Amino acid sequence: MLIEMKVSGLTIDPITNTPIVILKDVQEKKAIPIWIGLFEASAIATELEKIAFSRPMTHDLLNEILKSLEVQVTKIEINDLRNNTFFAILHLQKDGKSLTVDSRPSDAIALALRANAPIFVDEKVIEKSRSIDFDKNATGVDKLNEEKIKEFLENLTPEDFGKYKM
Repeated sequence: MLIEMKVSGLTIDPITNTPIVILKDVQEKKAIPIWIGLFEASAIATELEKIAFSRPMTHDLLNEILKSLEVQVTKIEINDLRNNTFFAILHLQKDGKSLTVDSRPSDAIALALRANAPIFVDEKVIEKSRSIDFDKNATGVDKLNEEKIKEFLENLTPEDFGKYKM
């Protein structure tokens, strides 16, 4: 089953200094952190902040190419997690035909934000990632790890989400 999620924010892993994009479901009961690259974090941050450049950046260019070709991004789907690597698919539509394209989740998220396309995460990915469950009645296999991640996310301040000044 697919669960619709939104980008909750960006932060930095305090241990590795690696950017993290945090996705939360629309009911704000579950969240998953996805570690991403600096350039992808920049692409996501600039779109979240609605920063416009005089020339198109890569994800802006791709979005403009798709629009020029009359291809619609209908949704993106984070569909697998293997060996600590997330996988995603772009769902595209052209002339009534559906197409799927393999993508890194960070690139898919950056494109989805620009195309105003919904972001979905497969429930099995949420389970594999040991997602943070904000439901007070939830039970988890690894409560200690879950509590550490939950504490990390709950202690983020609005300033933590503004670490990317592009």
